[in-house]
Amino acid sequence: MDSLTQIVLGAAVGEAVLGNKVGNKAMLYGAIAGTIPDLDVLANYVTDSVTAIELHRGVSHSIFFSVIFAPIFGWLIYKLERNGPATWKDWSWLMFWGLFTHPILDAFTTWGTQLFWPFDLRLAFQNIFVIDPLYTLPFLAFLIMALRQKRDSPMRGRYNTLGLTVSSAYLGLTLVLKGIAFKKITDSLDEQGIAYHEMDIRPSPFNTILWSANVDAGDAYLIGNYSFFDDKPVEFSRYPKNHELLGSLAGNDKVLRLKKITEGWFTINEKNGQLFFNDLRFGLMSLDPNEQQFAFNYKLVATGGELLVEETPKLKRDAKKLMTALWARMWGN
Repeated sequence: MDSLTQIVLGAAVGEAVLGNKVGNKAMLYGAIAGTIPDLDVLANYVTDSVTAIELHRGVSHSIFFSVIFAPIFGWLIYKLERNGPATWKDWSWLMFWGLFTHPILDAFTTWGTQLFWPFDLRLAFQNIFVIDPLYTLPFLAFLIMALRQKRDSPMRGRYNTLGLTVSSAYLGLTLVLKGIAFKKITDSLDEQGIAYHEMDIRPSPFNTILWSANVDAGDAYLIGNYSFFDDKPVEFSRYPKNHELLGSLAGNDKVLRLKKITEGWFTINEKNGQLFFNDLRFGLMSLDPNEQQFAFNYKLVATGGELLVEETPKLKRDAKKLMTALWARMWGN
C-alpha cells in the first residue's frame, strides 16, 4: 500500500500495543515501524532495475525481518526513551507488530509480498489497489480522533479500535467483491465462447467497483474490465504475446528474472527496432481498446554482450487521462 496508508496502519497498531503507557509516542514509533519495510526502494539508487524489482517487498517484508529487527529497533527506542515507563520488551513488541502488519496489508495488493522469505513464495491476493481512499480515509479520521484524546481517555482506545475494525472490514469486503467480479467475468467468457487457460483479476486504481481481468487465451492475452454498474457483457481486447520476438534474449538471465517476477503475465512488442517487455499485472495506461502502452514496461537494450533493462518513464498527462477514463468507466459508461 502507499506510504500514507502504512503510516496510518503503523500508528494505529502502535497505539493499540502501547498507547496506554506512552501516549502519542506509541503512534509516532508505530508510524516509523510501518514505514521501515518500504525503505527497500532505496535499492533503485544502488542497483540495476531488475534487481531493484526483485528486492522490492522482499526480505524487508518478511516474517524473518520482523522477528530479527523488532528487538533491535526496540532496544534503540528503549535507549532513547530511557526515562519512560515502557520496557525494552514493550518497545520490541510494538516494533514487531508495526513491521509485521505492513507486509500483511501489502499481501492483499497486486504486487504482493515475500512474507515467507527466504522461501520463494510471493503472496498477492490482488483484492485492493495500492492506493484506496475508502480504506485509508476513514482509518485516518478515526486515528486523528484518537490522537486528540488524552492518554487515559477511554474514547482514545475506542476510536483507534474503530479505525482498525472499519479498515479491516472493508479489506474483507474487497475479497467478496473480487469473488463476485470473478464470477461475472467468467460468465462473460463462457457466454462469448472464449476458451482460455488461466485468468487473473485485480481492482482498478483507487476503487473496488471496477475490476480488470487478464485472460490467457493461448497465443495472446485478453484484457477486459467489469464494473458493478455494467449491464452488458464484458468486452475483451486482444494482445498477442509475441514471446518469439525475444529471440536469443529469451534465455538471458535478466529476461528470465523478469519472466519470474511477472509470473508469466507479459507480452513483448517492438517499436522502431527496439524491444519492450510489458508487465501485464498492473494494466494499461488508458482504457482505450487500442491502447498498447502498459503501466509497467521495460526497454531491452543489448549493448556489447550485456543486456540493459530500462523502465519506461510515465508521463503525468497519461496518468491524468487514465484517471478521467477510470472515473467514467467505473459508473458503467
